[in-house]
Amino acid sequence: MSTNAIPVEAREAALRSIACFNQEILAGMQCRYIPRFRGKYLYLDREDFGNIGSICRLDYNRRKRLWEFAIYKYSAERYDSEEWFFPGSDLVDGTIEGAMKAGMKAYQ
Repeated sequence: MSTNAIPVEAREAALRSIACFNQEILAGMQCRYIPRFRGKYLYLDREDFGNIGSICRLDYNRRKRLWEFAIYKYSAERYDSEEWFFPGSDLVDGTIEGAMKAGMKAYQ
């Protein structure tokens, strides 16, 4: 495993967290988060009524054991870790749950 890759235990915990959020928070809402791991990033896409869109990118910080957040900006077609003026930004707290809650508010 590369030194930039997300540790296996963090990946497994992330998948459990996303599955729990989908089952408990999004049940009956016709949407769900879809995780994608690529290198040092966890990408969170969301399927809403059959359409899949990018929401955010998370970067695992090993020392702090937190996830660093970058919102997907459709206007620029890229992820931006410096953008903090969006609905739900106050919910970003270094957790995957906080990122998903922020994504729900940002892209309702």
